[in-house]
This record gives sequence, C-alpha cells and structure tokens, in this order.
Amino acid sequence: MDPLYTQGIAMPKLGLGTFRLQGDACRAAVESALGLGYRHIDTAEMYGNEDGVGAGIKESGIARGELHVTTKVWHEHLAPDAIRRAFDASLQKLQLDHVDLYLVHWPSKGMDLPAMFDTLTKLKDEGRTRAIGVANFTVPLLKKVVEEIGAPIACNQVEYHVLLDQIQVLTYLRNKGIPLVAYCPLAQGKIVDNAVLQKIGAKHGASAAQVALKWLLDQDGVGAIPKASRQESQHANLDALKVKLDDDDRAAIASLPKDQRLVNPAAFAPDWD
Repeated sequence: MDPLYTQGIAMPKLGLGTFRLQGDACRAAVESALGLGYRHIDTAEMYGNEDGVGAGIKESGIARGELHVTTKVWHEHLAPDAIRRAFDASLQKLQLDHVDLYLVHWPSKGMDLPAMFDTLTKLKDEGRTRAIGVANFTVPLLKKVVEEIGAPIACNQVEYHVLLDQIQVLTYLRNKGIPLVAYCPLAQGKIVDNAVLQKIGAKHGASAAQVALKWLLDQDGVGAIPKASRQESQHANLDALKVKLDDDDRAAIASLPKDQRLVNPAAFAPDWD
C-alpha cells in the first residue's frame, strides 16, 4: 500500500498507536511492531511514554531513515516558548535528533495560531521535525490555519471509524491535498461484535476489526494508527491490508449509524459542529 505523500514526507498509511501503553509494555510493543514490518509509530507528550517508544525504536535496530515517528504537543503548552520546551523534552525522551511529524494535539481556546505556527514552522526549518500538523482540528480551525496563516500542514489527526462520520473534515482536507490520520480506527473495540462487520468479515475470512480497518485504509488520503500492544493484534492489523472489500461491503458499512464520537473531553474539546 502506497504511503501518504505530504509536505515532503512519505507517511505509511498504517501506523502503530501507543496511547495508554507504558514503560516496558510500550517498549516491547514498539519493538514487536517494527519487527513485524511497521514503519510508522505515533506517540505524544501527553501519553507519558515517549521514553518507552524511543527505547523500542533503539532496540529494534531499524535504521532511522526507514521510520516515520510522530509526536504531539499538549494543548496546555502552545505558547511559543512552551512549544520549544515540550519539543526539546520529547526529542530527548525519544532519543532522536528529529521527528518526522510534530502535531498540535488539541486546539486550545486561548491559542495564538499565528505565533504557534511561526514556532512550529521554525522547528521544521531547523530540521528538527520534517513536517508539522494538527490533531482534532475542525473545518473552521483548519481554514484559519491553512488559508489565513498559510501553515504547511502535513495532516489532521482525528477520531475516525465506521461508526463516526467525518465527511466534512475529510472533504475539506482532500480539497487541500492534506491527509487525514484516523485515531481510534477500531472504535475502542466497539466494532468487534458488530453483526454487519462480522458478516462482511466472514465473507472474506477476516475479522470485523480487519474489515473496519481496511475500510479506512482503502480511502484516498486516509491513514490509521490502531493501538495494538500484543503481537497477535499487530499482525492482524497488518493482515487487514490483504482484505478486498467490494461495493456491497462498502454499501453495508455506509448504512451503519455514524454518530458515535468516543473521544470528546468536556474540558477542552472544540465545538465539533
């Protein structure tokens, strides 16, 4: 499967999410995934596991140039000096001299977008991150960043799965040639027992989760970063790439209700509508 080419980087469509993985378990999961062939690892300052991710990368022995590593700055650290401090700390924990993609993890109500993206663009110009981007940004926020500020956004990372419609965000991003990276692509396990997905899976010798993941990865300009701590799960997610969905399958998935937003922190989530 071809990677997503964006702002001078090639980002593998399937990556390993690491939210809630900690310590040795995180290190082992990263090392395992890289051993299986994953080359896209996603972490964040807020996850508290960048040291584990870095250790897993180091122990894998995979050449740095073969890897895509994303990390993110927390929404409380969006002042220019705070971004730099957070970035320096992330690089140190990851034991890397650069990351491939540095994202604003969540928008903040009091954020100064021009100042933020001036700082992020400088980090890119300095070669410390190869690209910059955002996560959890709505279309109105994206318009400000892309059209008013002209920031070179490499992606928007948002919750996206078979049970949540993201057509507005996806349409905007596609029109601008910006990829969408889906987190919670398996709806936090809620799709495992879905009868429609199970039926499609039975037809293809696949699981409901593999069907849901392939549905995302088949879409133009969409990547996905399922969390998988066990090697069996990591392997199953890679095997999802082999599933061949047909028009009937896609029609059945389109008929599923798409109103289940699972990540919506009341204290700081943007107005999604």
